[in-house]
Amino acid sequence: MPQTPQTPETPEAPETPETETPDSRGAVAEAFRQEWGRVVAALIGMTGNWDLAEECAQDAFAQALKSWPRDGVPRRPGAWLTTVARNRALDRLRRGAAEAAKLREAAVLTPIDEPDDDDESGIRDDRLRLMFTCCHPALPLEARVALTLRTLAGLTTAEIARAFLVPEPTMAKRLVRAKHKIRDAGIPYRVPPAHLLSERTAGVLAVLYLLFNEGYAASSGADLVRQGLCTEAIRLARALAQLMPDEPEALGLLALMLLHYARRATRVDDDGDLITLEDQDRRRWVRPEIEEGAAVLEAAVRRGQPGPYQLQAAIAACHATAAQAAGTDWAQIARLYGELARVAPSPVVELNRAVAVAMSDGPAAGLKLVAAIEASGELSGYYLVPATRADLLRRLGRWAEAAASYGAARDLAATDAERRYLDRRLTEASSHS
Repeated sequence: MPQTPQTPETPEAPETPETETPDSRGAVAEAFRQEWGRVVAALIGMTGNWDLAEECAQDAFAQALKSWPRDGVPRRPGAWLTTVARNRALDRLRRGAAEAAKLREAAVLTPIDEPDDDDESGIRDDRLRLMFTCCHPALPLEARVALTLRTLAGLTTAEIARAFLVPEPTMAKRLVRAKHKIRDAGIPYRVPPAHLLSERTAGVLAVLYLLFNEGYAASSGADLVRQGLCTEAIRLARALAQLMPDEPEALGLLALMLLHYARRATRVDDDGDLITLEDQDRRRWVRPEIEEGAAVLEAAVRRGQPGPYQLQAAIAACHATAAQAAGTDWAQIARLYGELARVAPSPVVELNRAVAVAMSDGPAAGLKLVAAIEASGELSGYYLVPATRADLLRRLGRWAEAAASYGAARDLAATDAERRYLDRRLTEASSHS
């Protein structure tokens, strides 16, 4: 969550709360998860100023931290926050002589209300407009993704930097350059017409993919799974699939999300500790979501245009449809990863392929592939490389080497759940060495 100012100005409360809620701070946190993107997107649409939109949204949440404990949580927190942020933006524009023209334009706007949830196309959704604006082809792909994660989902610069495996200052500069590019190039804030949709597809899909991944396997913090980000990514993926029904990769990405998200309740235990795929209770997987994901994937495959998201969804389907871990078709998964490495090469894909090969052909075969990845240096600092090496060494009974690798992975892990899991494995390996 962006840093909130400690002494924001106090606007007139836009709505009278109906009930008081003792856990108002928790309500603000929940409102941030649910409403940040909507508030920022609405303000960008109104002002055209990205920094002003973020600052005023931030002020609105800071005001909520002061007002809600005193007055109670509003019946419609999103509308309250949007109104406070809008009023703050108008105040800021009035004080800026250079913004006089924009003020005249803003003054004729009708008050912002929540989007019409009955609109199934997704086109009227401010957040979808914001996503397509961020994903304009004039921006580099990584800038498109990073900017949308920052403005739409409210991820910090540090969280986005971890998702890209780059230093935080590097990511901060990319975000600034992207905002300046949108301003200087006059990139419009809208869903593009049909004949321009295809050129935006890759960027939009990448945004959704990283947004879901940040929720499904958080890059930092106490919680491994941040369900709010996952559900937001799935919601937007559905809207995109409705907007582009003939785009198989949009369907493939939606299928991938559903198949993974169906396992959310089994990824950590009651104490928040990580549970590996082979040890998860498959009876608790959400079967309707698995069935929907499989059906969406089938619809995508029928179009005969395979792509990386469809391949990843096919891999997820292999896991999700196996009744028991021992029945997983690892040979098929290894083949799918090989094809994925061909169409979308990356060191992370190669690492996943190494795991699949190890499960199919034995840990020694997988260990050779991991060694090659380490030698390349492309995933230096990525905790899953030593963690994977440690697991394969453990399976080979090479306990002392496994313990050293678990220790290295533990030092690189970013979430508490991952560190606790690696601590347990380290203790186990040390007791055998």
